[in-house]
Amino acid sequence: MSLVKTIKMLCDERKVTFAEVEREIAISNGQIRRWDNASPKSETLSKVADYFHVSTDFLLGRTDQRYLDLKNTTESDADKKLHEIISRLDEVDKELLIASIENTLLLAKQLAKKM
Repeated sequence: MSLVKTIKMLCDERKVTFAEVEREIAISNGQIRRWDNASPKSETLSKVADYFHVSTDFLLGRTDQRYLDLKNTTESDADKKLHEIISRLDEVDKELLIASIENTLLLAKQLAKKM
């Protein structure tokens, strides 16, 4: 599958358009479509991969393994990745994420007490 088709598939799954992705990662309008005829810069390809939480190898069709392998990352790598993800969220989504984490921790504590 071509790079553009792979990105289209990921967009469809997330219910976003190329234009929304381009705005979110701060690349020019129509840039993704142009990759049918030209290769993206590695930095830009990495931004797209980070946006969809997939590897660049997956985007390029070099592997079927979609998700990043965090098993061999250091705490610093994981911290950096989490920071990148959070930095892309707007303020409302950040608040929702914090509330979700707090509720999950509360539920986990309640379940642990029952054991």
